Parts: sequence; C-alpha cells; structure tokens
Amino acid sequence: MTAETRNAPEELGELRELIKGARVVLWDFDGPICRLFAGHSADEVARKLVVWLEGRGLHGLVTDDERESLDPHVVLRAVDGRHPGSDLVAELEERLTKEELHAASSAMPTPYADPLIRTWAAVGSRLAIATNNSPRVVRKYLESRGLTACFHPHIYGRTQDLHHLKPHPHCLNRALSAMGAAPSAALMIGDTPTDYRAARSAGVPFLGYARNEDKEKLLREAGASSVVGSLELVRELLLEREH
Repeated sequence: MTAETRNAPEELGELRELIKGARVVLWDFDGPICRLFAGHSADEVARKLVVWLEGRGLHGLVTDDERESLDPHVVLRAVDGRHPGSDLVAELEERLTKEELHAASSAMPTPYADPLIRTWAAVGSRLAIATNNSPRVVRKYLESRGLTACFHPHIYGRTQDLHHLKPHPHCLNRALSAMGAAPSAALMIGDTPTDYRAARSAGVPFLGYARNEDKEKLLREAGASSVVGSLELVRELLLEREH
C-alpha cells in the first residue's frame, strides 16, 4: 500500500491543514527520525539494566511486568519512581545513555526523514527535538547525518528529572518556550501513544508516524486521527503547500 492510498481523502485534508499551520515542528527522535536500536537491541539494553540492578541485590525494584516490557525507559522510570533523584537512578540513567550512544552508531535513518527535515528547514519552519532519549545521543546522530544546523540549538531530551519523561509534556513545553511559539502554531511528530498524550497535554497538534500496522493501531487506539505510514507523503504535502 502506498503512502497516498493508506490515508483516506478526509484524512489527507486534515494532514494538509496540520502541515499548513505548522510554523514550528517538534520531532520525537527514536522512530520519526531514526530507529535508534536497529542494530543494538533495546530489549537487550533493558535486560542489561535489570541484570545490573540484580547484581546489586536490587531485584525487587522492578516488577515482573516492568521486567517483561523489555523497554529500557520503563526500567529507568520504575527505579526512579521508587528512589527518585537517587545516586542509583543517576548511575542507571548514565548506563542507559552509554547504551544509546553506542546504538547511535548503527541507528537506521527513517525513510524520507532527512529530506523532510531539510525541506521543512529550507521553507522557514523552525525545528526542535522533544525526546525521552539523551540529548547527547541526539546530537551524535544529527552530526553523523549533517542535520545539526536544522535543529540547533533546540534539542530537548531526557534530564535528571525522570518524572518529566513523556507522556509528561515537559520537553515540548521547554521547546515552545525557548522558541517563543504558541502551541497552536506547532506540530508534534511522534510514533507512540506517549508522544500523542504529551502533545495533547501541551495543546500541540499531533501527526503520528507508524512504520507498521501495529504501530498505527496503537496510535489510533490512543486517539491519534492523523497517522502516516511514510514521511514521503508529508514531504509531498509540504512541497504542495509551498507552491
């Protein structure tokens, strides 16, 4: 199914309006811009964090459900919830950052993300990244793709205040505030329900990116009404806007 045929005519109209109104574009990182763990399994990273905790006799800090999520952010958030602001959490976060930095070397660019980013920047929109990943990781990846100038200095990632991870809108609000942008003039591009909920909390219109049907199902069940399976369509509609 092509990008064009996956979206019904009425949804294409909604997409056009979203793109037309976007003077500031807030990007999630892992998903819409690249697959960070394409060559370095996120599941394995989560397991390593759990094993590290268990090696320190801290098995009980993570429930069976959290352990089985195989999501490193779930593990990090769980430990922070039980020992907020502790040295343990700081060390765990740094371990995750090092794993993300390693993963950035083999991250797979999302199809059409690079040209869409360059096009959006070229037509005068301002771009920012609002992510749960470490900003150090984002900078490393953007530098490797020659995209740093498209976003600089607006990269808002994970901080030591882990309760501010999405779906909390903190990183979106930081971006909007720094750019002096009204939420209604912005657009968030994300690939998870947490991205959608963060955008809703910040009052920012949302465009979902889903690389497969499972991702699309999760986004639509969360409430996202505009979801694309390819960023090629977004670029086409953006170029259409400019003519």
